[in-house]
Amino acid sequence: MNILYITNHLNVGGITSYCLTLAAGIKKRGNNIYIASSGGEVLPKFQESGINYFFVPLKTKNELSPKIIFSAIKLTKFIRKNNIDIIHTNSRTTQVLGCLLHRLTLARHVTTCHGFFNNKISRVMFPCWGEKIIAISEQVKDHLINDFKVDNKRIEIINNGIDIEKFNSRIKSNLNIGEGPVIGIIARLSDVKGHEFLIRAFKLVLNNYPQAKLLIVGEGKMKVRLVKLVEDLGIDKNVVFIPGISDTREALSVMDVFVMPSLQEGLGLALMEAMSMGLAVIGSDVGGIKTLIQDKQNGFLVKPADHQALAQALIVLLADAGKREALGLKARKFISLNFSQDKMISKTLEVYSECLSAKD
Repeated sequence: MNILYITNHLNVGGITSYCLTLAAGIKKRGNNIYIASSGGEVLPKFQESGINYFFVPLKTKNELSPKIIFSAIKLTKFIRKNNIDIIHTNSRTTQVLGCLLHRLTLARHVTTCHGFFNNKISRVMFPCWGEKIIAISEQVKDHLINDFKVDNKRIEIINNGIDIEKFNSRIKSNLNIGEGPVIGIIARLSDVKGHEFLIRAFKLVLNNYPQAKLLIVGEGKMKVRLVKLVEDLGIDKNVVFIPGISDTREALSVMDVFVMPSLQEGLGLALMEAMSMGLAVIGSDVGGIKTLIQDKQNGFLVKPADHQALAQALIVLLADAGKREALGLKARKFISLNFSQDKMISKTLEVYSECLSAKD
């Protein structure tokens, strides 16, 4: 098959990691893989995997942006020249583009829904879903059916897959964050990710562990607000902000506990990576996080937006290294058994084949 992935950018983030893992794995199975994007710092990793890159100016969140039309013109020629069979899109703006390209070229259109969407009138009137839709968790599938009335038969649940061997052990990190236990999060700095509640919980943790550090990895629109909150709470000497890094193992390697305090979450790729690394994890009892964490079996679940409950869970884990190790081992085993890269690739290829067999 000739497969074209389309994403807005190739900067550090969950969608970029998903595309790289999927595209590289499917290429190894003998398919021709292309990716169209506005580029980014992770582009070299795609090229190292032998994935062909095509530039389009897609760095936009506006579904009516002229960039989509311009990209459609460029990609129509590209798709015809390279006999593309499958177009696989990964965001609202690329879904709109994929829908246009399907109509213009008759290449089949698959889209992955990585999370939850606002029920805007434009999405209801012009859904632009692919012919087949991949939902990354049961909760995302329910969201598509209940909130957007998407036909159940069009949706396939395919959980994100992890290359478990990549996270086989901790690596040497150049992050210098001093002594003391380290609590960490890797996520874009967005209100839905719950950083504020983690910071408030960490303030309480410091009463028991004054040398503890909170490592916040990521970039986003909440940065200024979160930095101010840290300063207002008087804990700036214990909190370290760093931008997104291309290899998450560097940050995970210095953590003792990983936290995902999201208010809403499709699945949680960073959480999966932390579990694969064998870290003790805490997550909010929401969305796809509940698919990953079995409370008190391979991690802790806490109520969302409850910083006191989160602080209590953190204190319990920091007090017991044996518990952290036991939970981490179970977390890694759980990911290995249930969320393998090979399973994701095989199920995705099945979706592609179904699309092609339905071709007129």
